[in-house]
Amino acid sequence: MPDLIEAYSGRRRLAARCRHVCEKPVFSLGVISVILLNAVLLGIETYSGLSVEYGDLLDSAERFCVAAFSLEILIRLGAHIDRPKAFFRDPWNVFDLLVVSSAFVPFLRENTTLLRLLRLARVLRTAQFMPQLRVLLVAVGRSLPGTVSFLFVGALILYVYAMIGWICFAGHDPEHYGSLGRAGLTLFLLMTLEGLGDAVHAGLAVSPFSILFYASYVLLASFVLVNVLIGVVLNALEEAREMEAAANRTAAQPLPEAADELRLRIAAVRSALDDMEAQLDPTSGAAPVMTASPSPARASVGAR
Repeated sequence: MPDLIEAYSGRRRLAARCRHVCEKPVFSLGVISVILLNAVLLGIETYSGLSVEYGDLLDSAERFCVAAFSLEILIRLGAHIDRPKAFFRDPWNVFDLLVVSSAFVPFLRENTTLLRLLRLARVLRTAQFMPQLRVLLVAVGRSLPGTVSFLFVGALILYVYAMIGWICFAGHDPEHYGSLGRAGLTLFLLMTLEGLGDAVHAGLAVSPFSILFYASYVLLASFVLVNVLIGVVLNALEEAREMEAAANRTAAQPLPEAADELRLRIAAVRSALDDMEAQLDPTSGAAPVMTASPSPARASVGAR
């Protein structure tokens, strides 16, 4: 039991030292600098002349980035060595571990295209050290279901109005409404209100009621749907902020792994008490405690 407590205390000390390193601003600044350096290297490699002329230097810089990322992830793993489950409960930690460890997978390391994509994914690791960027990325992810619904409704409205435009304007304006595809492309571009004046003038030359077609379409496509999309994104952003605040509150609370250390200490105290009880038990074979006999003078006084 004492060996177990000593090993656990050693892990606690190591985790405390690694957490002390991770909490320093210099550590975060250094990691972000390496991430930006990795992004710059990816950009330089797109220029064939620079890639050929400075190939050795670029390879050395890439190896430096891999070594720095590996050291960083090891330090962060060491900060959670006393509570490893907490590391894997954070999806950003899992993402960072997968991105960094992918550089050592033989198949991925030999595939240039996949390796560049994974190196590009390292740029997203800046969210780990920028809380506001992390909130925005989480908000984008949570807004995807609402965005899919928005796209479905928008596609339905675009299809209906494209059919109406093909029926009404195909004979007079075949360049823009000659087919369903042309009509859909024309109306899709009108969502940005670009060229709306020319389209309305061309429609009025066909029929004065065309103003109703364009007015209703602009009202639905450019105002109602866009405001709905903004509402979906704002709602997702608020949920992401609440999740980040809840995660911060959870991180500030005492960790459940601390109870394990308390149990170990209680077990050690119980073991020590059992040993003391065994030593004090007369039936355990311990030597009897000798008591001093009274002196003759005191014995005679007692007899009188």
